Amino acid sequence: MPVFLEGKLKKAAAKKGFSGERGDRYVYGAMNNMGVMKGSKETAKGKRMQKKHDAKSGGQDKMRKLSELA
Repeated sequence: MPVFLEGKLKKAAAKKGFSGERGDRYVYGAMNNMGVMKGSKETAKGKRMQKKHDAKSGGQDKMRKLSELA
């Protein structure tokens, strides 16, 4: 899944006051609505978005986000 998008959506969910399971539903529901994910699986559009983001940021953003999620 696009890690950069998940981070942005988590921040947006927190700003709206959603946390826990409700926040997760907000994040993954938004990604499903955008067509980035289909259920719990990443779509081709999601893979393209992540690849494009990695090319712009040099891939360093992905590693930083993964370390923050752990």
